Amino acid sequence: MKRLLLFVMMCASISFVFAQKKGDKISKVITSEIKWWGHKVVKTKASSHYGSLKLKSGKFNFDKTVFVDGEFVIDMRSLVVADLSGDDQVKLTNELKGTNFFEVKKFPTAKFHLKKIIPLANSEYNSTIVGDITIKGIRKTISFPANAHITQFTVEIESSVFSLNRKDFRIFYQNSLKDYFIKDEMDIQFKVSTQKIDNERPL
Repeated sequence: MKRLLLFVMMCASISFVFAQKKGDKISKVITSEIKWWGHKVVKTKASSHYGSLKLKSGKFNFDKTVFVDGEFVIDMRSLVVADLSGDDQVKLTNELKGTNFFEVKKFPTAKFHLKKIIPLANSEYNSTIVGDITIKGIRKTISFPANAHITQFTVEIESSVFSLNRKDFRIFYQNSLKDYFIKDEMDIQFKVSTQKIDNERPL
């Protein structure tokens, strides 16, 4: 009798979990663009470098029609330097992917967990994005302005150009004077847009 009662309670619990999950939706990112800028201490066009990264995966989660959060995985191996060519481009790309900077062999991905989209009024940007970014296994909470548009399950976000302190993520030359000639702030900007998936979120 006790076993039967326990079995019934387990079944009821599982049914409750499925009921809670039913109706949850995922919108996958279908288009994305990530740009980066790095600067030397003298911030001029000649002493700055820029390039791009690719998103490995991205999605926004909804509870029925209510936005919950977003989860993004960035492919650090896709890092490209766009302002150089030839041997100079290869040299800088390899340096940025190496042990002094992003260590892409050890940390092939970075992650961003978007936790909140806070509306802004009377501003160039209509929202503040709040979330956790993880680079080289180090997680930091960040916020930045963006234009965000959510229509049912469709999401479009274009961020402002915002800065991260590279030293927060141990991105620097070890015991080298070279590091003093690089600004601590690295700049990022991204755009993402999604497509709704009509099936329920898998458990």
